[in-house]
Amino acid sequence: MRILSRIEEVILIAIWKLKDNAYGVSICDLVSEMTNREWPLGAIYVPLDKLSRKEYVRKTISNPTAIRGGRSKCLYELTPEGKSALKEIQEINNSVWDGVSDIAFN
Repeated sequence: MRILSRIEEVILIAIWKLKDNAYGVSICDLVSEMTNREWPLGAIYVPLDKLSRKEYVRKTISNPTAIRGGRSKCLYELTPEGKSALKEIQEINNSVWDGVSDIAFN
């Protein structure tokens, strides 16, 4: 399996955490919160498209709602392949950081 980029990893984690509420704005907000950096909404759509083409996420269209003026949302969910890729990158990160106790620069 191909190793995820850092932004792909962060977006997949956000989708995992958001469960049934993973759509563009909520994903962007959570990515901004997790990275402690403001992400422009448009910055997540290219990686989301790549993740969709790799079949790591599935995109569905919600029913229109009155709250959104009759518009639908694009919802994202992890596929089994996406869950597997996320588990693999978690194992790689754990292996890479194994034996590193605390980084302190003096």
